[in-house]
Amino acid sequence: MARGELTPLELENRRKISENLNKLISERNVTQVDIHNKTNIPKSTLTGYVKGTSTPNPGNVQKLADFFEVPKSKIDPRFRSKITNLTPVLEVRKIPVLGEIACGDPILAEQNISYYKDEIADHLPTGELFFLQTKGDSMTPTIPVNSLVLIRKQELVENNEIAAVLVNGDTEATLKRVKFQGDTMILMPDNSDGHMPIIVNEDNPARIIGKAVKISIDL
Repeated sequence: MARGELTPLELENRRKISENLNKLISERNVTQVDIHNKTNIPKSTLTGYVKGTSTPNPGNVQKLADFFEVPKSKIDPRFRSKITNLTPVLEVRKIPVLGEIACGDPILAEQNISYYKDEIADHLPTGELFFLQTKGDSMTPTIPVNSLVLIRKQELVENNEIAAVLVNGDTEATLKRVKFQGDTMILMPDNSDGHMPIIVNEDNPARIIGKAVKISIDL
């Protein structure tokens, strides 16, 4: 094999990465420009991944996985667990689960945390994360009652995304779908039966503390 020539396995990895990306792009109805704008991966580099002419480094695999909200193995087959006679040791992160929120305290202050939940690190998005437990049925059927919702801490979300929002004088965190009409932010329930939209204004302030990225339900 000539120096710099790819092995058959490396070529197959590129082909599979290209196939995975094209499938996700089609399923999510996004463009390479959308991916570039969110990940800052150069457009020419993305084109190489999509066409199968180049291989993403681990950092860009993580960025792509975060963008599509999938495990890295759904982008790059090199991240699949190999079957051996040994049980693989996976990195686990302890994610805080929020309870009652003390007014004025940082959202992840220790006194606001009920307990910690172990999650496999490879399945998690980047950023500061916490869980919020649903208390009612305002977001059913999208989010079932009594489920834990993984939140990535951030102050802004896109129109129609589900966010964790602080209300009632920053003492209660609620999950709602965020809609924007001009400069007005409206918190919408997915379940309209007995639940009304909340219009955010000076008399009814609220602030976004994170984006909902995953639901965790214990059976």
